[in-house]
Amino acid sequence: MKLTGGGLTELSHLTRRFSVRPMVPGDAGDILTLCAGNPIYYQYHPPMASRESVLEDLAALPPGKGPEDKFYLGFFSGKTLAAVMDLILGYPDGSTAYIGFFMVDRAFQGRGTGSALIGDCGEALARAGYRRLRLAVDRGNPQSAHFWIKNGFVRTGEEYPNGFSAYLPMEKSLG
Repeated sequence: MKLTGGGLTELSHLTRRFSVRPMVPGDAGDILTLCAGNPIYYQYHPPMASRESVLEDLAALPPGKGPEDKFYLGFFSGKTLAAVMDLILGYPDGSTAYIGFFMVDRAFQGRGTGSALIGDCGEALARAGYRRLRLAVDRGNPQSAHFWIKNGFVRTGEEYPNGFSAYLPMEKSLG
């Protein structure tokens, strides 16, 4: 499968550790199962995922972006969904890629899987010409904050209140 946005050509360029493919509405059950194994995330980002929220996330776009810029990806070990990533290319600016959601299946946690995937994807994005990788964590979530800091992300100082807490943007320079 080819990526049409911003310089990446093949999904396989994102990592060689797993097979990668776009997630589709028919994958909602597998995504929901993966999410259910990560209850700590939902303590800080309520409510717990539902089939409807997964389907909404598969299509959700930030302002000014189109479906050609969004890649909701599944990373598979054989037939097992190991991780998902919602990747938006060229957001919030042309030199930045944005991770809207990233979650690793509980069975793959604690073995460096998430860090390896973020590292691989960051390298592929840098080769494609992106200079920054950006995301937001939920205020108060120590597990998320620790993971992203460990992977070289720093807080930008911005804060965006939401209905349950606030989003704290973080970014990492690539290359």
